[in-house]
Order: sequence, then structure tokens, then C-alpha cells
Amino acid sequence: MQTSPSTPSLESKPKAAAVADSGQYLTLRLGDEDYAIDIMRVQEIRSYEEPTRMANSPIFIKGVINLRGVIVPIVDLRMKLNISKVEYNEFTVVIILNVRGSITGAVVDAVSDVVSLDSKTIKPAPQFESAIDSRFILGLAHVGERMLIVMNMEALLNNAELGMVPTT
Repeated sequence: MQTSPSTPSLESKPKAAAVADSGQYLTLRLGDEDYAIDIMRVQEIRSYEEPTRMANSPIFIKGVINLRGVIVPIVDLRMKLNISKVEYNEFTVVIILNVRGSITGAVVDAVSDVVSLDSKTIKPAPQFESAIDSRFILGLAHVGERMLIVMNMEALLNNAELGMVPTT
């Protein structure tokens, strides 16, 4: 009997996961968890103001604001990530982000600080059933006593899903 070496088909190869780079990350709070996003994506942090609601937009898109002549969609990350408690208070802020040439505002419960993370300290997140889609997470990092969930903002604020057109 002749055996041939088995070659895995393209379908059986795992997809390459996104990897978090070393650098500075803005830490923020969503619900009871601490998250981190690449500081290079952040344009500014603003206090929350009620945006103008857009008809037929997904529930997580709160509306739009006029930011110095640019119409910016405002996404509530708590709603996008299925975090049950969505409360607006004096700590609620909007982080203005530039992701793939598109400007988007992200509503979060609070911002904390900026931390430096090394790519070696960002560990892959375990794959399990969760309310948060695993493609939105680059990894987990310990900073002191805190566990930070490092977010993949490109996947989270995907232009096609949000119905946005790049500004560049």
C-alpha cells in the first residue's frame, strides 16, 4: 500500500491572528472591564454630548456630530460589544479615532491613563464563547494589578459594518 504525505487544505489552515504592537495604549473603562487601544489611533477625547440621531442606523451608532466641519459617526462601544449596563454620566467620554482614514467617535465609560506595552507582554486571548467577538481582541496584558483587554480597533470599527466611507 502506498501512502502519500498529507497536505493540509487551505480551509484547514488557521487564520493568522492580528498581533498587538509594542507602543503606548490609552486605557479606558467599559462596564466592569479595563481596555486598551493604540494611542496612535486617538485624535482627541471629548466630553459626551448627545449626537444627532440618524434614521435606520444600527442601535450601537448613537448618531453623528459636527466636529470642526467633519461629520463624525458616534459608536457606543458598550452597545457594540453587548455590555449590558449602558449609563451616561459625568465620566462618559467620546474618543475621536482615526481608523483606516475614517474618523469615528467611540463612547466609553471613562478613560484612565496611557501605558506602554511591549508586544511580548501582550498575551493572546483565550478563545471561548463570549459576548465579545474574539476578532475585536488583540490580546490581554497585565499592568500592575489590572488586566487590560487590548482591542483591535480596525476590526471593531470596520467601515463596511458601520456604513462609513473613508475620508482620505
